[in-house]
Amino acid sequence: MYNRYLKRISDIILSLVMITSLSWLILIISILIKLSSKGKIFYTQKRIGKNKREFYILKFRTMKSTAPEDVPTHLLRNPEQYITCIGKILRKTSLDELPQLFNILKGDMSLVGPRPALWNQYDLIAERDKYNANDVRPGLTGWAQINGRDEIAIPLKASYDGVYIHKMSFIFDMTCMLKTVSCVLKHDGVKEGALEGNKNNEESVNNWG
Repeated sequence: MYNRYLKRISDIILSLVMITSLSWLILIISILIKLSSKGKIFYTQKRIGKNKREFYILKFRTMKSTAPEDVPTHLLRNPEQYITCIGKILRKTSLDELPQLFNILKGDMSLVGPRPALWNQYDLIAERDKYNANDVRPGLTGWAQINGRDEIAIPLKASYDGVYIHKMSFIFDMTCMLKTVSCVLKHDGVKEGALEGNKNNEESVNNWG
């Protein structure tokens, strides 16, 4: 019952409440982005949604227009050269993800679920197929996000997504959301830039290009 109907209803209600109550913050951030660097306020990127349907995720722009496209920041060499001043703050506080509330309201995403993979993140998409994690709406946050985020390997990340699919419920969603607040405050699992000498990361960068 929850998975089929109530989850979507709660997503609509909560995203509307959050958009309304945080409209002042969205406006302030938009002005700061526009004043601090050239480019658009919002950044869109092709992601994989429910049933592997492609959609465009919405974020506040945190990088300069010269930054490579479709490359996760944790795979970039020296990402600091691309991140704007206001972008550093937004990424550290995860406020760059705030516009995804509109993705949730539209129905592309849910508040809680597997984080949407990039369209060319073929290894993660394939791993998630093993757990039916591509069959649900991706989330603003999820079980993998609060258990390592950028720091965990793809097979483990996909297995955490599988745990979420198995345990999905209103209580578990609330648990994930509360734990997310703690992780954001602690900045847990955030990794900026590829590790030196890490062959897997180097290969991944080439694949993204």
